[in-house]
Amino acid sequence: MNEDRIQTFTEEIGELKLRGARADRERWLLILGALGLIAGVGLAIFGGFQASGTTNLGDQVAFLATGTLIGLALVIAGTALFIRYSIARFMRFWLVRLVHEHRSETDRVIGALKEIETKLNK
Repeated sequence: MNEDRIQTFTEEIGELKLRGARADRERWLLILGALGLIAGVGLAIFGGFQASGTTNLGDQVAFLATGTLIGLALVIAGTALFIRYSIARFMRFWLVRLVHEHRSETDRVIGALKEIETKLNK
């Protein structure tokens, strides 16, 4: 019975004509988020060192504005992308696992009900 359900499920998925490119895009956005996070931290540290290395107030403000603040913006954007796509992957995996467990439980209940039915018909 379970093999029939798997075959039916596979045929239904084939009829949907889904494209697999979405997972590829999500993976790249996850990598982009991680790279943005790393680049933002590096840029913020670099901007902080540049600002502390000069005594001219105008240069300090310029280094803080271009280095540190842009770095912090990259950190925030990178973190948001990374968390969003990490959670999406986890939730998709969790949902597939949950569906599989429920189908297995349904198969066990059906088997138990058939066993009860055969015992009652004797």
